[in-house]
Amino acid sequence: MIYELRVYECLPGRLPALFKRFNDHTLALWDKHGIRQAGFFTTMVGESSNRLTYFIAWESLAEREVKWKAFVTDPAWLKVRDESESDGPILANITNQLLAPTAFSSVK
Repeated sequence: MIYELRVYECLPGRLPALFKRFNDHTLALWDKHGIRQAGFFTTMVGESSNRLTYFIAWESLAEREVKWKAFVTDPAWLKVRDESESDGPILANITNQLLAPTAFSSVK
C-alpha cells in the first residue's frame, strides 16, 4: 500500500464550500472510480484552521495513475467542481505527497 497525503488550503471563508463538495459529491465519485479514502482531518492547532488534510489509500502507483486520471477527467466531476466554484474559487493551494509505510508502521 501507498498513501497519498493531500492538503487543501482554502481561501478565507471557503472551507464550508469544500466540505459540502466532498460530502455531497466528491466521495460518491470516488466510490464510482474505486478511490479509497483513509481519513479526513481539519487543523485544531497549528498553522492554519482553513485547511483540509486527507489521505487516500492506493495499492500501487499504477492504480493511482489510472483511477485518479479517470476521476479528474470525469465529466460529472468537472461539472461539480465548476458549479461549486460558481461564486468564486475555493482553494488557494493544494499540496500532495505519496507515502510508503515503514516496516514498523501500524498502517501497512
